[in-house]
Amino acid sequence: MAVKKAQMMPIFSYEGIDRKGEKLKGELPARNMALAKVTLRKQGITIKTIREKRKNILEGFMKKKVSTLDITIFTRQLATMMKAGVPLVQSFEIVAEGLENPSMREVVLGIKGEVEGGNTFAGALRKYPQYFDNLFCSLVESGEQSGALETMLDRVAIYKEKSELLKQKIKKAMKYPMAVIVVAVIVTIILMVKVVPVFQDLFTSFGADLPAFTKIVVNMSDWMQKYWFIMIIAVGAIIAGFMEAKKRSKKFRDFLDKAALRAPIFGDLVYKAIIARYSRTLATTFAAGVPLIDALESTAGATNNVVYEEAVLKIRDDVATGQQLQFAMRVTNKFPSMAIQMVAIGEESGALDAMLDKVATHFENEVDNAVDGLTSMMEPLIMAVLGVLVGGLVIAMYLPIFQMGSVI
Repeated sequence: MAVKKAQMMPIFSYEGIDRKGEKLKGELPARNMALAKVTLRKQGITIKTIREKRKNILEGFMKKKVSTLDITIFTRQLATMMKAGVPLVQSFEIVAEGLENPSMREVVLGIKGEVEGGNTFAGALRKYPQYFDNLFCSLVESGEQSGALETMLDRVAIYKEKSELLKQKIKKAMKYPMAVIVVAVIVTIILMVKVVPVFQDLFTSFGADLPAFTKIVVNMSDWMQKYWFIMIIAVGAIIAGFMEAKKRSKKFRDFLDKAALRAPIFGDLVYKAIIARYSRTLATTFAAGVPLIDALESTAGATNNVVYEEAVLKIRDDVATGQQLQFAMRVTNKFPSMAIQMVAIGEESGALDAMLDKVATHFENEVDNAVDGLTSMMEPLIMAVLGVLVGGLVIAMYLPIFQMGSVI
């Protein structure tokens, strides 16, 4: 229920005068009108008018969603404010004013309201589990308890920035081929629906038998012209079914995770990204003073792959029985020898977080190189596919004309 209340917290618009006698106006999230007035008075604002802001019916549909990039920017800006000595509540105000996404600004103001109401920063973050995962909240809680919140926020900001950068690299590898494939499909459909019928009328006037390849293309064009709406519905249904199955079925998600690791082109990229995430997350949590067993539990979810989530949970259980991390990792047969050796050095030297950080940096660089290599490799492959599609259609249309020329 706490999450629902935080999401449904009303927003109050106010006008007033501050301690310097200057007029100001703004918006403030609060549980009710009385708490909103108390909060403003604590800030030294003399209220002239205050009213609850009415919600637009279309606001929920038009509102921009909070992305992981928004969370990353918020974390970095808050860490910078705290390191500069700005108090936490005032930092929320400054960060909120600079945010471009209204939805993220609303979340930040909601967190500010919770902290002003006496809640801890970690407790306020836990009101928004859809934006701040358990790992994020645990690290902030550790910083609050140790009295080094600004240092911990800086570590969390670095972790989020590295994670976001890794995610963007993977998206970069996926976006280019997907975009070209979509363009190729659209061009093919336009040729089949608009261009082929023109040639079909010309061929009909010849009164001669068409080559088999041309007949296949002409028949496909006829079908697409008659049943194009069925094709669109079928494609839409397949995409919707895929998304729904991914959302509702754990078995389907597990199958996709396993298939991603076995993919012929992208499998190695996914593998390196998982090792980088595992190392970066474990390094950050362990350096924050989180016990290794708890850190491994948080790291399991951060891998974003069921194969490695199960492997990391197995490592956690083995470590809990007194086994060293390096041996537990080796038993799973899921980690590269380089990572295991670096962990072994870290355990022996007492610098496990530093060694894990080096492993993360190494595999993040590997992902970067793999993305560049994939992009350069995919370019000629995609051009070949486009050539076969468009060139095949052109040949099919001109083949009857070439045959007529040879007969003449």
